Amino acid sequence: MDQLQLLEIVAAAKAGDAKGYKALLEEYGPRLFGYFVRSTGNIHDAEDLLGELTFRLVRRLKTYDERGRFDQWLFRIAANMVRDRIRRIRAAPATLSMSVEDQSDRPLADRLAADGPSADGALLASEAQERLAVALEQLDETTRQMVLLRYLGEVSFKELAQLFQCPLGTALARVHRGLKALRQHMGADDGPQ
Repeated sequence: MDQLQLLEIVAAAKAGDAKGYKALLEEYGPRLFGYFVRSTGNIHDAEDLLGELTFRLVRRLKTYDERGRFDQWLFRIAANMVRDRIRRIRAAPATLSMSVEDQSDRPLADRLAADGPSADGALLASEAQERLAVALEQLDETTRQMVLLRYLGEVSFKELAQLFQCPLGTALARVHRGLKALRQHMGADDGPQ
């Protein structure tokens, strides 16, 4: 989508046109969802965040200034939402008992074993994703967010520097070091650089 089309769609959405909002979500939704999945490590949390972002977009679109880049504005909202969710989770960690029963009176452990995919198939299918999730958790919060925004959100280094209020060189260095740490953690380090 070129800049002129984007401005027309944003103007339509600001005027309350549902088609405008739909077009914005179709354009940016997949990138945002990917960013949310990698940031939270959970598809359900990512779906919740994308839904919440939709409501925030409706409420806040009137504050968007057309002189700035729309995707940068939108991903700034998304990054703040992820940070807020992480803070809430750390402040009040949830606990789950394996003996909690549902309406069928089956303990959670039995339901997970019966309802889930086979252990072998699930392990083989998600091993690389799990390794990446673990490797991402090893990064500090700012570096992890920068890497995810850069590669899943397709945010430029210049936009990262503006978003995190740091010099361009700092954004470049953090992403580079983050990628190097990810490679090392996942056993794919290609030597000193």
